[in-house]
Amino acid sequence: MLSHTYLNRVKSKSFLITTILTVLLVFALTNLQTIIEQFSGDDEEKKVAVVTENEQWYQSLNGVLNTNEDYTLENYNGSLKEAKVEVEEGEYHSVVELIENEQGLPEGTYYANQIANTGESQPIRQALQQVKVGVVTEKANVESTTIQQISSPVNFNLVALEESAKSAEELSQTRGLVYVMLFFMYFSVMMYGNMISTDVATEKSSRVMEILISSVSPVSQMFAKIIGIALVGLTQFAILLLVGYFGIQQAMNSNNGSLLESFGFTEVQASTIIYAVVFFVLGYLLYATLAATLGSLVSRLEDAQQIVAPMMMLVVAAFMIAIFGLSMPEAPFVTATSYIPFFTPLIMFLRVGMLDISVWEVTLSISILVVSIILLGLVGARIYRGGVLMYGKSSSLKDFKKALQLSKKEG
Repeated sequence: MLSHTYLNRVKSKSFLITTILTVLLVFALTNLQTIIEQFSGDDEEKKVAVVTENEQWYQSLNGVLNTNEDYTLENYNGSLKEAKVEVEEGEYHSVVELIENEQGLPEGTYYANQIANTGESQPIRQALQQVKVGVVTEKANVESTTIQQISSPVNFNLVALEESAKSAEELSQTRGLVYVMLFFMYFSVMMYGNMISTDVATEKSSRVMEILISSVSPVSQMFAKIIGIALVGLTQFAILLLVGYFGIQQAMNSNNGSLLESFGFTEVQASTIIYAVVFFVLGYLLYATLAATLGSLVSRLEDAQQIVAPMMMLVVAAFMIAIFGLSMPEAPFVTATSYIPFFTPLIMFLRVGMLDISVWEVTLSISILVVSIILLGLVGARIYRGGVLMYGKSSSLKDFKKALQLSKKEG
């Protein structure tokens, strides 16, 4: 049963297509910066025409933007109308008109074929702001160095007193890694848990279950499905890890790893990967056991989606708490929910990744989770034994009692 479940899933078109698409997605994410650079056209220098009667303003603006290699300013000698025509013809990327307002300060108007990308005009806006500050400073007879000191940001460092606590830089990197891992664990548990419930319901709807019951005990069927699909998940998990590793190595070798560094993927600790695998497996086993139990209560595929809805809500709640915990991992609410079995896989992994928590806390949460899986497995096995014998339209949780009664008769 186990090998049959595993091989059928691994050979299925849905598994192959999902794996290929996910592999492509992972490879694209690890090389995202390279891909963006290929299509963004950032290497092309933007030629900007400046229309103004004040030569000093142009010189100041050009001086500020001189360090920006993406822009080249040119003092346009013609009229604004002529400059607009040349922008439309592609001679210039854009044109900036500088005029003097009532206070004698510079004002700018930016003209381009498309203004949807506000990031293109932002450097010019910031440069003009500095020119305006320079004009005001000159009129007020204030030294430019004084203005620079006032406008420069204050140095404010974060230092943890505990030796084992993570630095601000480490937390920033870990937060990105944990964020991605949480998404992966969330969708994996949702997908594989739902896969089990639909598998059981499909077999019941096709009456294959009646043949299986006569040859294999219901409990053996249940755990064969759970472990078989767990192996499917680990297979897919291993493939994605390998692709992610090689993608990161390729990005680093091509000197395009700045985006990966910001997410913390270039310095992934082995302990983080180990915890991710441990909590992924335990979380899967917990929800898979519950999904198999719920799936045994229905005999139609459409009913399976409805009856597992409460379980999916638990996964969503755990994910939402984990996302909240990314900014406040030490919150008492996050700490308390990390010991609730249905929330532990996501939230305790979040705490392990973001904080330096004691070993006993991790051990306690894993122990509670393992005990919960065993208890749910024992209760779920009894319900499954009776649930597979139930046919007809059923999507009510009241059928737990009926399934238990049938399991006693069957036993």
